[in-house]
Amino acid sequence: MSCNAVILLALISADQKDGSGRPNSTQELLHRFRRDDFCIYCIFWAGSFSLMGTLTKIIMYFLRSQLSGWSEGTITEQRTRQEKSVRFFRLPKQIRSQKITDFGVPAEWIDSPDSGAEVILYLHGGAYALGSINSHRELIARLVLTTNCKALAINYRLAPENPFPAALEDVIMAYEGVLSGGVAPSQICIAGDSAGGGLAIATLFALREQGIPLPAGVFCFSPWLDLTLSGDSVRKNMNLDPILSGPILHKYVNYYIGNHITNDPLISPLFGDLRGLPPIHIQSGRNEILLDDSVRFYEKAQQAGVDVTLKIWDDMFHVFQLFSFLPETQESMKQVSAFINRVLLVE
Repeated sequence: MSCNAVILLALISADQKDGSGRPNSTQELLHRFRRDDFCIYCIFWAGSFSLMGTLTKIIMYFLRSQLSGWSEGTITEQRTRQEKSVRFFRLPKQIRSQKITDFGVPAEWIDSPDSGAEVILYLHGGAYALGSINSHRELIARLVLTTNCKALAINYRLAPENPFPAALEDVIMAYEGVLSGGVAPSQICIAGDSAGGGLAIATLFALREQGIPLPAGVFCFSPWLDLTLSGDSVRKNMNLDPILSGPILHKYVNYYIGNHITNDPLISPLFGDLRGLPPIHIQSGRNEILLDDSVRFYEKAQQAGVDVTLKIWDDMFHVFQLFSFLPETQESMKQVSAFINRVLLVE
């Protein structure tokens, strides 16, 4: 057990042994860590901590007590906090990265010596106003190693400075850039989490409208597919979701849509025509407020004849795949790999 695991074990042990409210309670101990430092302890160096039930409790406590203010302050302040919180990301030694500007949008190739010719075009989450390649590089690196694909991550333009359709235009430019580099559509899978997942599906509609060949498939983690926020889970899971809430998301909806309507399929893909779309794999946590986005999209895609799969993870939260050491995350990656192998025929 690493020293960081010992620290986490000490936190929970203190809580179990002392209910008096003295300074050695878990709550007091946690507040002795700065927010970003505790994030690092919990997320990036707890892989050797084997008491997963206890670890889950610690993670949920952290998410509720430390991330509840992620949307506070100006957009610049939010972005600065996020970038600072990932400054100690540790990538596997075999991961390689190369920044490029060839496609008209800031991008980065991420691969390993085992990567083949197949490409994952990955779109980060962040409510269309936050997030970056930097914030998601570690997750993308794990996808690269799991699937033996190479990934192209992009810094699409963010709201509110660049509302819809700026992000979508950037994704299309990146996709066309990959095609112009000699990669066939049958060798490309578009992927994303949260807003990036919704953007991935919206990209399919935009490509179809413009007569551009569609990719082999799409996979999404906790996709935001309905910016009207009409799903029942927005209300029902309000007290279960440690990260998101309806009022918080309303603010980012307004940042993103500009002068457009929220039920535009290119903004809220749930309301689009799903016929003829390529295979889609979706994963969501049962406790998140966006659960019904995935469920309703899955049902509608089935009715449209789309090859679609949905995995709902019990007790899990929004984009839990960011926590690499969770057993659910490890199984999630295996399912993504199986999907990739099926639609891209990766050897």
